[in-house]
Amino acid sequence: MYTNPYSEITPELLKLSKIYEDDISIDPELYTKYDVKRGLRDLNGKGVLVGLTEISDVCSSKIVDGKSVPMEGELYYRGYNVKDLVTGISESSHFGFEECTYLLLFGKLPNQKELDEFTHLLSYYRTLPTGFVRDIIMKAPSRDMMNTLARSVLTLYSYDDAADDISIPNVLRQCLQMISLFPLLSVYGYQAYKHYHDGESLFIHQPKPEYSTAENILHILRADSKFSALEAKLLDIALILHMEHGGGNNSTFTTHLVSSSATDTYSVIAASLGSLKGPKHGGANIKVVQMFEDMKEVVKDWEDEEEVSRYLRALLNKEAFDRAGLIYGMGHAVYSLSDPRAVIFHSFVERLSAEKGKQKEFALYTMVEKLAPKIIGEERKIYKGVSPNVDFYSGFAYSMLNLPLELYTPIFAIARIAGWSAHRLEELSNNGKIMRPAYKYVGHHTDYVPISKR
Repeated sequence: MYTNPYSEITPELLKLSKIYEDDISIDPELYTKYDVKRGLRDLNGKGVLVGLTEISDVCSSKIVDGKSVPMEGELYYRGYNVKDLVTGISESSHFGFEECTYLLLFGKLPNQKELDEFTHLLSYYRTLPTGFVRDIIMKAPSRDMMNTLARSVLTLYSYDDAADDISIPNVLRQCLQMISLFPLLSVYGYQAYKHYHDGESLFIHQPKPEYSTAENILHILRADSKFSALEAKLLDIALILHMEHGGGNNSTFTTHLVSSSATDTYSVIAASLGSLKGPKHGGANIKVVQMFEDMKEVVKDWEDEEEVSRYLRALLNKEAFDRAGLIYGMGHAVYSLSDPRAVIFHSFVERLSAEKGKQKEFALYTMVEKLAPKIIGEERKIYKGVSPNVDFYSGFAYSMLNLPLELYTPIFAIARIAGWSAHRLEELSNNGKIMRPAYKYVGHHTDYVPISKR
């Protein structure tokens, strides 16, 4: 019988794993002894300061009488409150992701002429090399679109005659190309997977130059290319809210870390994608959707607060869903009283739920949003407030847009590539040293013993 050596766990491997699990571990008390900030965060979740940035500001506390006190969360892009940006964009007929991308990259809001020139440039770059879809995306399609995206990014290196040039003009060109191409790489990768693995019809729509990023995603994803104005607007808002979140989040820190080695842009972005793929980072909204699907099956009356509360307590006590002891979508590493992205997203998701006839599901989400912080406070010892994060509503929004689960995290990447690009340019332009944090050795020095005497 054929066995696949790339996925087989052999008895020999299990034996080696047992040695590792039994003999190789670090005493948890040593982290306290040496005051190691695990996760580069203190007990209250505040990050260790490792750099400076002018790109965005994540605000969760303020100083009152010399003391830091929690505040309603605020997020700023280049000094502009994201709430104001979204409000201004939502009240007009144009889409905002491209405008906010310009802001992040160049530090100012564009006028109409500058925005038109910028969107034309993005449209110009939204073309894959000849044969790329056939030769790269359609061969060995992966079940994980983040891996497909990372592989495609690394392959683009081979098509770039100036791939290793890290001058600002060249890196800016590379970044703009990837901002433009990420929707194509993600959606085409999904189409290839569904065709070859699930036997579905294969269609590859070409992007339309007159469409925004959000419109093109829906256009190339759907067989009939049709979408409503509200659908496109909500996806555009989702991209804006996910495109940047300070230099300390895991994938953006990865961007700075790998950029500091002076490597090429493709290697940097592939590393950032690997970070974002992790379920503790970019994959959280998938867990939220799956948790609510389980909740809707278990809870008989979605309007009964007591029954919903019992389910939430069962989650925390590892008695429901995946038995991980978590209410997914609740809490954030930085925010305590509120995540401004969740607050902004709330009203747009409510409008889409009305258009889609999903008001009952939206009411359940709203109830959990109200009940969960109180229940978590009763069941857990917490050091700061707990509130819904942006993932709490984004998964529900994507499900109403009929986006497949496989594309939830790539949509995050399609947005965050704008922020990564701004941070890569910032790291290179400030000529920082290669990052090299310290790890303290807590093992033992041992004399060598010849193999015949072991």
